[in-house]
Amino acid sequence: MNSDLSSQQVKDIGEQGLLERLQRFCPPEIIGDDAAVLETAPGQSLVVTTDVLVDGVHFSNITTSPEDAGWRAAAANLSDLAAMGASPLGITVGLGLPGELRVSWIERLYQGMTECLQKYNTQIVGGDVVRSPVTTLAITAFGQVNPSQIIRRSAAVVGDAIVVTGVHGASHAGLELLLHPELGQNLNNKEKTALIRAHQRPQPRLDVLPILWKILASQCPMPIAGMDSSDGLADAMIQICRASGVGAVLERGRISLPTTFDRWLAPNQALKYALYGGEDFELVLCLPQELASALVQHLGEGAAIAGRITAGSTVILHDEQKKFPDQVLNLSQGFQHFSQ
Repeated sequence: MNSDLSSQQVKDIGEQGLLERLQRFCPPEIIGDDAAVLETAPGQSLVVTTDVLVDGVHFSNITTSPEDAGWRAAAANLSDLAAMGASPLGITVGLGLPGELRVSWIERLYQGMTECLQKYNTQIVGGDVVRSPVTTLAITAFGQVNPSQIIRRSAAVVGDAIVVTGVHGASHAGLELLLHPELGQNLNNKEKTALIRAHQRPQPRLDVLPILWKILASQCPMPIAGMDSSDGLADAMIQICRASGVGAVLERGRISLPTTFDRWLAPNQALKYALYGGEDFELVLCLPQELASALVQHLGEGAAIAGRITAGSTVILHDEQKKFPDQVLNLSQGFQHFSQ
């Protein structure tokens, strides 16, 4: 990149100059009007989700490159679509920017978003740019889903098995390694890099949906409960149970953790990362036992039946080996906006 161009600031080229740069990342046949028009297939429902990320809260130049910040922003929105059972159609991007911010930083942000979206045949189809004292990124993602396949938090029923589609705690572990490089002395560089990449380049689990629909194809249409675990496994279970009017039991020993945790984290600390660390972007699904077993078998390593839906309203962490007492899970240990 030309050094003169890489040192340009937003105020040097203005709003129109910046928009001209960013339009290169969008398909020309879609952008240019006051709104994007997206065609969906007959018999499909449009799914829309919005996520806002703020510098210093959701990303930081200490732990995240512009490309990684862009990837994570796109992945978070695609994960929300996956949590609804929807396939992505496109995203719009709203930017609040200080005038002193370098244009090259923003282009690198968009490059990261594009790299993530390309994996799922998804494009940036529009957006808006405004002046702001703090760099802010607001993404709206659009997806489509067959109405009979919509995944909702409110559909869990007593007796359902709880499936987690992968390991939990890796993203938070990667963040801790970035913030505190002295940690993880028992890990080699490859192992540390894998955890850091889990934080910087999370993978939305859109790949789970075709497998799920294939397993359910021989069944009568049935509601499936679920959401993603972007705010932590404990948060996901509590939110599902609240919406469905049920309780749950999570089995401590069945929660999938990175294998490297055994060598550098105490059991309670490892479990805290999994329950409350967040940003793993796995799916948490509730479905009948037989179907849950089939799904876990198809997904392979990392996927597990972590518990079951029960009557009542509490979410309990249980230890089948009885080494630890039962614990009622709550949201107080996880990240909550405006509480810290």
